[in-house]
Amino acid sequence: MLLNPKLLATLLAIVIAAFITAFLSFLPESNGNVLFVSFVASLIVAGILIYFVLDYLVFQEINKMYDSINRLKIKDFGVTRKKLYKNNNPLKKLNDELFVYVSKKEQEVTELKRLEKYRREFLANVSHELKTPIFAAQGFVHTLLDGAMDDENVRERFLIKAAKSLDGLDILVKDLLTLSQMETGDIKMHRERVDIKQITKEVFEQLEGKAKAKNATLQIKSPQTQVWVKADSQRIGQVITNLVENGIKYGNENGTVIVNFEEDKKDWKISIKDNGPGIAPEHLNRIFERFYRVDKARSRSDGSSGLGLAIVKHILNAHRTKISVASKPEKGTTFSFKLEKSEVVG
Repeated sequence: MLLNPKLLATLLAIVIAAFITAFLSFLPESNGNVLFVSFVASLIVAGILIYFVLDYLVFQEINKMYDSINRLKIKDFGVTRKKLYKNNNPLKKLNDELFVYVSKKEQEVTELKRLEKYRREFLANVSHELKTPIFAAQGFVHTLLDGAMDDENVRERFLIKAAKSLDGLDILVKDLLTLSQMETGDIKMHRERVDIKQITKEVFEQLEGKAKAKNATLQIKSPQTQVWVKADSQRIGQVITNLVENGIKYGNENGTVIVNFEEDKKDWKISIKDNGPGIAPEHLNRIFERFYRVDKARSRSDGSSGLGLAIVKHILNAHRTKISVASKPEKGTTFSFKLEKSEVVG
C-alpha cells in the first residue's frame, strides 16, 4: 500500500478517536451525543496533530534527504531523473536510493583501488623493463670509453651487445606506444576483405630464420586454398606473427607450430598450436597482462618486451572478437580466435 501523510494521519486519528470513544462509553453519564462529539473532536484534533508531525517533521525531511541523494547520483553517476526510482513511500524510497548510491560508491572505490594497484605495478614494471636495456648498453659503452675501445675484438663485440640492448629498448617503447594508442582509440582498425591464409604464409616466410634456428616446422591446415575474412590486414598480420613467433620461441627444439583454419556459418576460427612445454594453469589467466611472463628470465634474455600478448588481445578486441588459450604442461599450447567471414563479391 502506498503511504502519504494524509492517509496515514487519518488512519491513526481514527484509531485514537475509537480508543477515546470506547473509553468514554464506560462512563455512566455518557450517551450517544457525547460519544459522537468526542469521536469527531478526537478525530479532528488527532488528525491535525499527527498530520503536522508526519508531514512537517518526518516526511518533508525524508524527502529532502531523498532529493539530496538524487542530486548526488546525477552528479556522480550521470543518472537522469527519469531513471531514478519512484515510490510514494518515502522510507522505502530513501532506503532504495541509499542502497543504490552506496553500492555504486563501493564499486567505484573498489575499481579505484584496483586501478591504483595496477598503476603501481605498471610503473614498477615499466621502470624495470626500461632500466634493463639502458643499464646494459650504458655498461658496454662506458667499458669501451674506459679503454676497451683499443681492442678491436672487444670493441666490436661490445658494440654489438650495446646495439642489441638498444634494439630491445626500441621494441619496448614502440610496443608501449602501440598499446597506449589502442587504448585511447588513436589506432583505428581498417577492416577489409583479406586472405588470412596468405597473410599467414607471409608470416611464415618472415619467421623462417627463427624457425630454422630451433629446427621448428611451420604448418598450415585449411579446408580451402583461400580464407577470406573481414580484418585489418596489417594488425591481423601482427597477431599471427606474435602468436607464431611465441610458438617457435617457447616451443621445444624440433617442435611444430600449426596454424589451423576451421569454417563455420559466419566465421573462420583461427588456431595457433605448438607442441612445446605448455603453460601451467596458474599462469593462464594472466598471460595477456602487460609484462606478465611465465618464464621471466628466459623472456628477458630473448629480447621480448612482455607486451606482445597484450597487444594481440587489444587488436582482436578492436575486431570485436576475443582470444582464448588452452594449454597443458608438456602437451603444448593453443591460441584461438574467430574472424567474420568475407564472402566473395560478384
